[in-house]
Amino acid sequence: MANMFFTTALFLVLLSTGGFIVYIIKQRQGIFHLSCIILFTGFISHTIFLAIQYHDLGVAPVISLGSALSFFAWCIIGAYLVFHISFRLMVLGSFIVPIAAVLMIVSSSIPGVGSTVNPVLRSPWFIAHVTTIFIGNGIFTISFTTAIMYLIQEGQIKRKILGSFYKRLPSLETLDSINRYSIMYGFCFLTLGMITGAIYAQNALGSYWQWDPKEVWTLVTWLGYAMLVHERLAVGWRGRRAALISIICFLILMFTFLGGGLWLSDYHSFRNLGAGSVI
Repeated sequence: MANMFFTTALFLVLLSTGGFIVYIIKQRQGIFHLSCIILFTGFISHTIFLAIQYHDLGVAPVISLGSALSFFAWCIIGAYLVFHISFRLMVLGSFIVPIAAVLMIVSSSIPGVGSTVNPVLRSPWFIAHVTTIFIGNGIFTISFTTAIMYLIQEGQIKRKILGSFYKRLPSLETLDSINRYSIMYGFCFLTLGMITGAIYAQNALGSYWQWDPKEVWTLVTWLGYAMLVHERLAVGWRGRRAALISIICFLILMFTFLGGGLWLSDYHSFRNLGAGSVI
């Protein structure tokens, strides 16, 4: 049954992705609103799928690469829906939703997790840790996307290419504003994720910090975003510089997520999660 909900969610997200792409070409609000409804329905189906996984495993469904990518996609879509309610920036969906769709496609091609899970993972602190971290990642995806959009729009203005695509993108001020808010909110969730992760590690391993490679790279990621938040708030960084640093920080974040889960880490490694691992 769980697979049925995921398949439904994947189909609806792909359908909405097509709708958002058509919207940016045709600029018809009816297409956008229909795509939003389809996306929201897919989000609900995906939520049910994750709830079933949690019920079956008794642990947050992020203990394999496939399940982590699925949860990441869910967080991206959830973050987009919240930001859409706040900013009503319709064209953002044409850039954000395809990213989530790609993650779901990759997730569907990777075998799922087994039924054996280390009991120590069944901790409320583990749930709090992975949930806040992934929500932060989803919000940072918005900051990354708006930074890319900013550079595209700025490039068109500098080259005086003020055609139809230029008119479809928001103003530089709007993109910079969304980038700023998404960085601040994402940083808050990343910080909460690190704090709850440290508390969980203390309960599970007897130490708040293990100097695991993924922990180190997460700290590097946190410092990068902390610098960016500080420079934006205290110094007043805006525009191109802030957009470029946002992109660099997100690339470090993705290296931490994939590198720590696949190659670098020990107890954070996807291959060790489950019966033979702690985190």
